[in-house]
Amino acid sequence: TTFQDGGEEVEDGAVYNVTLKKVQIQQAANKGARWLGGEGDQLPPEHTVRQYETSKIRAIKAGTLEKLVENLLTAFGDADFSYISIFLATYRAFASPRAVLELLLDRFGNLETSSHGEVANLNSLESEMVLRAEIASVLRAWLDQCSEDFREPPDYMCLLKLLDYLKNNMPNSDMESRVQNLLKQFQNQEVEAVDGFCSTSSCGLVDGEELEISNPEEFSSFQDHVVAEQLTYMDVMLFRRVVPYHCLGSIWSQRDKKENKNLAPTIRATITQFNAVTKCVISTILGTRELKIQQRAKIIEKWINIAHECRILKNFSSLRAIISALQSNSIYRLKTTWMFVSKDVLLMYEELSEIFSDHDNYLTSRELLMKEATSKFANLDSSEKENQKKSQKRLQLQKNKGVMQGTVPYLGTFLTDLIMLDTALQDYVEGGLINFEKRRREFEVIAQIKLLQSSCNSYCLIPDQKFIQWFRRQRHLTEEESYKLSREAESAADTNILSPKSQKSMVKRISTLFLGTDVFTPPKEPPKSSPVGGSSGESTDSASVSSCEFNHSETEDVCVTPVSSPEDPLKKSSVGSDKGYDSDKGSISSDKGSSSKGSISDPASGSDSGSIPSRDLGSVPNSAHRALPVYNRQSEGSCIIRVSMDGLHDSVYKSILITNQDRIPDVTQRALLKHNLEPDAVEDYELVQVISEDKELVFPRDANVFYGMNSHVNFDFILRKKA
Repeated sequence: TTFQDGGEEVEDGAVYNVTLKKVQIQQAANKGARWLGGEGDQLPPEHTVRQYETSKIRAIKAGTLEKLVENLLTAFGDADFSYISIFLATYRAFASPRAVLELLLDRFGNLETSSHGEVANLNSLESEMVLRAEIASVLRAWLDQCSEDFREPPDYMCLLKLLDYLKNNMPNSDMESRVQNLLKQFQNQEVEAVDGFCSTSSCGLVDGEELEISNPEEFSSFQDHVVAEQLTYMDVMLFRRVVPYHCLGSIWSQRDKKENKNLAPTIRATITQFNAVTKCVISTILGTRELKIQQRAKIIEKWINIAHECRILKNFSSLRAIISALQSNSIYRLKTTWMFVSKDVLLMYEELSEIFSDHDNYLTSRELLMKEATSKFANLDSSEKENQKKSQKRLQLQKNKGVMQGTVPYLGTFLTDLIMLDTALQDYVEGGLINFEKRRREFEVIAQIKLLQSSCNSYCLIPDQKFIQWFRRQRHLTEEESYKLSREAESAADTNILSPKSQKSMVKRISTLFLGTDVFTPPKEPPKSSPVGGSSGESTDSASVSSCEFNHSETEDVCVTPVSSPEDPLKKSSVGSDKGYDSDKGSISSDKGSSSKGSISDPASGSDSGSIPSRDLGSVPNSAHRALPVYNRQSEGSCIIRVSMDGLHDSVYKSILITNQDRIPDVTQRALLKHNLEPDAVEDYELVQVISEDKELVFPRDANVFYGMNSHVNFDFILRKKA
């Protein structure tokens, strides 16, 4: 089979990509094969007769809403077999369920008024049968793939409208019974507060129970694999409930608006869980002042072992959360404590951290995630023999149980990719047509989420109420508290370690660091990882332990300034910055400066690979995608910049696509809209590019931003009110 680009076809209200498909339909004629020397009925190669058939595949590229809905009924005839799935997964970005249902049932489902071209020449009976079959096929796919679209309490208008149509046109059908059952199911179910679901808020506590700082002995009583299994259980329950279309950039990017505080609750729940795990790690390490250095080091070792167990379970979400906590400012700065962590465990920690390396647009984590998405077990490789033996032993125990495992991803990877796609591609093309090519690109990411959700059905985990109650009881330290306790712990460690009795052994340990024997130190380069946003209900001020020293490698970013003293050497050397989820803002927090080792970046992170990787999902072959605009790189007359508001939201960055035609008023207006401010106040603001800590570039009022900006530094801008 070969494909050839057939150009475009333009109709009223729609533009189609055409692909010519050439298929070999007959290889040889059987008659007389033996006389020509063939065995059986096969002709020898020199006498082979080949016949080919060329068919045309039409894939809608852009169109009005009416044309896109009509195409649901004709897609199979045009050989665009993935169209229905793509439309159902992405239409919420440009239409409501009610608008689509009304078009489908009232305009195309009504035979008297339908102008459906495919059945226009058939007699009325055949026309009715064909149209009913097509509509039934679309409705069946809608109920199978996106039944949540019809959950509209308390009226359920769309579901009632659908039921009325089925009673009149398909009475007593299986679909009518199915819709009736779905309506009863929705009506009987209580509306669940999904953002408080599963383990992360104090509302799950027993009466009279209060939040508490972790007791090290109680935490140590839980076996490493038990903790990993329970974290995986909670992550699986939340990830399976994620509604894929909530991840679309056009929807997720609207979460900061006041009227959208309840937007995408399933994603917010996942973010809250991620933050809870990270804060739990920090609290168990720093929460008890009386701990000795060795005891604190043992807790760090335990969390590294738990992270390794998460890796065996293919739980990349909690794995990322734990690594992020260990690389946070308050934990990483415990240099003396890290010296007491064993070499083997530190090597394991290094290998786990490398999974989230920012090299080549986080290619390692992306490839690993897709490689293990549908595999039965984790594929564990270790450069350290002891770790390799331990990994294989644990993995063999998993295999002996005979239970396959799913894969829990770090959701921030997909949110970032979808926001970047939304920023880089236009919603509408010439003529006001909906850009459906953008939706096809988005579906490539959505399909990965659905694939991983399906794989999670393979998990067979039983909740351990003792651990879950312990996890819920943990009081999370604020950023200020964790940093203060970190300084106290390190100060006490320095006092003990430099006492006359231990000074001799300390000199010996330091000498071994340079010789590369026995003792292993934390990574030579400071880890830069994912921070923790606050759990649900906390204020933004105490919601994060993230440092803002680093460059944003996420798109819609929130970052809280760290609490650190001016003389703190860590701040000057940019050590311990964090990156991660912020639950209150419902976003991924990040940092300024160099890209983060422990975080998943977006395609605009300035890495070598600027485009988003795509997979062959059986969609219709199209012409090659053009390279998307990216952050920190100007290409083909466009790029992506990040703009924050000076004073108002100086730690919140928004991604904006600019071209070589954009001047200051255009960019300023778009930035104000992104930050949910009045776009009419353009004249009151000036746009400034941050060159360094003590330098900035102020643009004249009518300057061309693309040509006027400094392309040799980060594309970070500030929108500031004029004096």
